[in-house]
Amino acid sequence: MPADYTILLIGLNHKTAPVEIREKLSFAKANPHPLQLLRERLKGLFKEAFFLSTCNRVEFCVVVENQAREKFLEEFKKFLADSAGINQEELTKYLYVYEDEFAVRHLFEVACGLDSMVLGEPQILGQMKDAYRKALEYKSTGLFLNKLLHRCFFTAKRVRTETGLGSGAVSVSYAAVILAKKILGSLSDKTVLLIGAGEMAELACTHLLTHGASKILIANRTLAKAVELAEKFKGKAYHLSELKEVLTQADIVISSTGAEGFVITKDLVASILRARKYRPLFIIDIAVPRDVEPEVNSLENVYLYNIDDLQAVVAENLKHRQAQALRAQAIIEEEVLKMKRWLAELNLHPTIRRLTEKIEAIRKKELEKTLKRLRNLSPDEVKALEVLTQSLVQKILYYPIKFLKEGYHEEGRLAVSLIREIFELDEPALEEVDFVLEEEVEETAEKRVH
Repeated sequence: MPADYTILLIGLNHKTAPVEIREKLSFAKANPHPLQLLRERLKGLFKEAFFLSTCNRVEFCVVVENQAREKFLEEFKKFLADSAGINQEELTKYLYVYEDEFAVRHLFEVACGLDSMVLGEPQILGQMKDAYRKALEYKSTGLFLNKLLHRCFFTAKRVRTETGLGSGAVSVSYAAVILAKKILGSLSDKTVLLIGAGEMAELACTHLLTHGASKILIANRTLAKAVELAEKFKGKAYHLSELKEVLTQADIVISSTGAEGFVITKDLVASILRARKYRPLFIIDIAVPRDVEPEVNSLENVYLYNIDDLQAVVAENLKHRQAQALRAQAIIEEEVLKMKRWLAELNLHPTIRRLTEKIEAIRKKELEKTLKRLRNLSPDEVKALEVLTQSLVQKILYYPIKFLKEGYHEEGRLAVSLIREIFELDEPALEEVDFVLEEEVEETAEKRVH
C-alpha cells in the first residue's frame, strides 16, 4: 500500500462463527444499507468501503489512513456489536482482521471459492459482483477498492478457465441435495418442497432433477416468481400462504428465503403431523437468517438440518478438489503479487519523477558552471555538451529506475524507501521544485485507471 493508507478486511464466516452469530450480523433488516450506516456512524474514519453478506460470511473491506487505523477499528467493532445486539467482547472472539496483502489474498480466495463451505463454489462470485454494484451505487469505493475488486473478478475468471475447480455442481444448494439423497436414498419417489424462488432455489432445482427427483413443489411469497421457476423445472407453484397444505405433501423441504423471521415454526409443523400420518419429514434450512425454528427438530419423525450441518457433505467434496485448489492458489499468488506491485507503484511513479528532476537539476547546474569557464565554444559544441550530459544522466538513471520497477526487495515500498534515502529525495535542495506526494499519487493512479 502507499505509505499513508491501509486496506483492512474485518469479518466472520462459517469457520469462525456459528450460524446463530452470523444471522445476527447478516444486516437482513438493515435500512438504510450497511454502507450508509457505516458512513453515518464512522464518518471521516475511512476512505473507501465494500460490504459482503452471504449465508456463510459477513465482511467489510475498507481503506483507512494509517493515523486513523486504531480509532477506526475501535469504533467499527462497537458498530458491529451494536448492529448485532451482542456484547463487543463476545463478538470479537468470532472476528478476523486482515491487512494489506493478507486482505487482498483473502478477497481473492473468497472470489475463487477457496474460502467457501463447498470448495470452489461459483455462487460467491455473483454475490461479490452484486455487493460491488451496491458499493458503486453508494459511491463508497474509490481508486484502491475499484482496482482490487476488478482484480478479484479477473482472478476468479482465470481460476475457472485454467483449473478444474469450477467443474461440477459445488454450491450450498448442491450440498443440500446430496444430504437429502444420503438421508432418503433415491429421490425418484419423493416429493421435494422448495421454499423461496431465488438463485439458491433455482440451483437446488437443477441439482434435484439431476439426482432423480420427479416431483418438485415451489412455495414463495411472490407467486409470480414461484410460477416462473415451476414452469422452468416442470414443478408446481404455491403462494407462501399455502405453506401448511404443501408441507403436508412434502418428504423433503429445502428452505432458502430472505425472510426476517421464521417461515416454518414448531407450531406449524406440529399441526400437520397427523395429516401426514407421521411420515418422516426432512427439512434442510440453508437460509441466513434461518427460516426454520430450531425447536422443529424436537417433533416426532421431523429431522431438521441447518447450513452448518452441511459440513459433512462438504468434507467429501474436498478430496477430489484439493489438486485443483493448489493450482488455483498458485494463480491467486500470482495475482496478489501483481496487486502488490500496483499498490507499490502508487509510490513508485512520484519517486521516479522526483529522482529524475533532482538529477536533471544537478546536470543543468553543473553544465551551466562548465559553460561559464568555456567561453569560446561554438553553438554546435554547446549543443554537443548538452546532448552528452543528457545521455549520461539517462544512462545513470537507468539502473536505479530499473531497480525500483523490478521490485528488488520483497516489498516494493522498501525499494522506494531505499532510493529516496540514497538520493535524499525527501530533503529537497533550494533549486528543486517541491511537490505534494499525495496529489501525485492520485494523479498517477487516475491515469492508470483511465
